[in-house]
Amino acid sequence: MRALRRPVLLSAFATGALLLAASAARAGDSLGAKRSEAQHVLVELQQLDANAQRASSQYHEATEQLHRLDGQLALNRESLHVARGNLELAERTLAQRLVAIYKSQDAQATLAVVLGARSLDDLVSRIETVDSVSKQNTAIIRQVVTFQHEIVRRRTFLRHARVEQRHLVSVRADSLRRADGQLAAERHLYASVKSEIQQLEAEQQAQELEAERRAQASVNAQTAFQRLGTFGGVVGDSSLPGDRYASVVSIAMQYLGVPYVWGGASPAGFDCSGFVMYVYAQVGVSLPHYTVAQWDYPNSVAVPESELEPGDLVFFDGLGHVGIYVGNGEFIHAPHTGTVVSISSLSGWYASTFAGARRITG
Repeated sequence: MRALRRPVLLSAFATGALLLAASAARAGDSLGAKRSEAQHVLVELQQLDANAQRASSQYHEATEQLHRLDGQLALNRESLHVARGNLELAERTLAQRLVAIYKSQDAQATLAVVLGARSLDDLVSRIETVDSVSKQNTAIIRQVVTFQHEIVRRRTFLRHARVEQRHLVSVRADSLRRADGQLAAERHLYASVKSEIQQLEAEQQAQELEAERRAQASVNAQTAFQRLGTFGGVVGDSSLPGDRYASVVSIAMQYLGVPYVWGGASPAGFDCSGFVMYVYAQVGVSLPHYTVAQWDYPNSVAVPESELEPGDLVFFDGLGHVGIYVGNGEFIHAPHTGTVVSISSLSGWYASTFAGARRITG
């Protein structure tokens, strides 16, 4: 009996370890499926992030256009005020001329002309026919009236344009709210999936630890196995950025690992355009906080992909995403929700959605 007990115990240890290993494998399959689901959600988040960036850019553009229309309306009102003043002055001058005409020898003929007029234009025409009022006075009045009519026409146009622009701003705001809502829902889903992944990882780790403990007990009992060694990772060399924008690239590198935060523009968290804006602010360049405006930044020029230099801004997905080129076909950016500031290659998805590059010139 004593001779049989040792193999039985060893067999029990081995069987238990195999069962735990099989359970861990099943948990691993479930974890793999959940990770695949999380990756799918992240892809959707990436697209929603880009959509939200575009919606934000369109909303800000529409708002700025509305402000410009408001400014044009204000100038129009000032011009109309000046035109009315000039018209009053011209009318007073005309009245003085009429009094002078009335007192002249041709008063009766001129009075008939004046009393027979049906409007200011008719009066001017009648006065011109008898040549009682100087050509200069009538020309001034006509000019002022024409100018006033043009200002009124322009104000009407601007008012209509402002109504349409206010409607567009409202539409863009609704689009932005919908994009934010979709993004929030997708973030919630990702957080839920991530929580499940963490739970599965904890369960898998516990099962693996138990399987390892039992396997080690079997190994010790048989004295036939040795502990497995571990292999260290290999850290690759990183190339230095170019000289021209070395300060921008080196500043950007300091924030590797900072989490992505929608609307973020500080080391507590960045979105893609907020990261670019913050980094360039460190070298005295004030970029706006949305991708389309960064593309349209006045002190910048377009750069072909073949002539990219470190520090150039690279844009993707219809200007829905932006990063900073660091050299060697790579760029640094805040990718999307659930990621951190990192370096990516201009290949794969980024190559297929590459929209162009801009170089800051001042």
